[in-house]
Amino acid sequence: MPEVVMPRLSDSMEEGTIVRWLKRDGDRVAQGEPLAEVETDKATVTFDADTDGTLRILVGEGETVRIGQLIARIGEAPRAPESAPASAENGAPRAKASPLARRLAQESGVDLSQLAGSGPGGRIVRSDVAAAAEPPAPPRPGRGNKGALTIQQPSRIQVQIAQRMAESKATIPDFSLHAEVDMEQAVALREQLRKGARDGDVVPSYNDMVVKACALALREHPRANAAYRDGAFELYERVNVGIAVAAEDTLIVPTLFDADRKLLLDIAREARALAERVRQRTVTLAELSGATFTVSNLGMYGVASFAAIINPPQAAILAVGELRELPVVREGLLVPGVRMSLVLTCDHRILYGAPAAEFLARVRALLEQPAYLLLS
Repeated sequence: MPEVVMPRLSDSMEEGTIVRWLKRDGDRVAQGEPLAEVETDKATVTFDADTDGTLRILVGEGETVRIGQLIARIGEAPRAPESAPASAENGAPRAKASPLARRLAQESGVDLSQLAGSGPGGRIVRSDVAAAAEPPAPPRPGRGNKGALTIQQPSRIQVQIAQRMAESKATIPDFSLHAEVDMEQAVALREQLRKGARDGDVVPSYNDMVVKACALALREHPRANAAYRDGAFELYERVNVGIAVAAEDTLIVPTLFDADRKLLLDIAREARALAERVRQRTVTLAELSGATFTVSNLGMYGVASFAAIINPPQAAILAVGELRELPVVREGLLVPGVRMSLVLTCDHRILYGAPAAEFLARVRALLEQPAYLLLS
């Protein structure tokens, strides 16, 4: 009977959690049909059956297994009725449990015969054993003036984000550069595009302009479109810009591939589509991989300026603040102006001060003379 194992759904994935089986135990499935939702280190994604047959589920929902571990079988026909379960030494029937649950029960001293399984067909799964193995909670200490305490367990994605950000701060000698951008011409350009748009047309946002400006500047400054890994510089041919998207108490970074070769309007359309797929949890692992640089924008929350944490192993990340109306001095007169903050955080092992400043200056120049963003 063909085996279904936990697939590798991202380059950094080591294990996955079965969030939900989309078919029931004993259902007929067809090749290419969605089989289950799996939570990886980057997102919750769906993987498909690679053959036709009858599904036999071996790992229950909520269980976490390593890549390559058996999670199901797909046969050409329903299973024949099994013979009576083998008896244990004391004559009691052997409890039906997943291999992972059985191993955990042995390690923690839990009697499987005393448990009711919550998995398919009453199968005992890891979470059943874990719940039974938990010792009674000790009396909680007094709360003082803090009130009631709520402890939440992070999702696998949140754990991975925590690990990667801690790794970034612990291992990358970073530095940040700040620039104020005169956005008056960009505001005027966007207003012209908005007035000329028909109903249903996408009008590029200021963030789309930033992405396009970064992509063009990255093409001219290859050390910014790079990574420091294993003591060597990795310089990438393609310019793939990741855009940070907030979704359900987590952060997902889908990728705009070859952003330097795309028209500004195409970037606008693709960015919106990617953000929507992130929120609908339909983004693919391919769309979450391959970024060579990241743009993070908190301007829509009224944040004037911030420094983002580098997404390793990338060489840099650009943080974008809000568009602000400020008084500025022009030809000796105090007049209204529009400014936006950019903060570039860099890995000093590959991107040094002067080249980083040149890259940021190029991004700023492109945003202050935005007509070029429409032409390239």
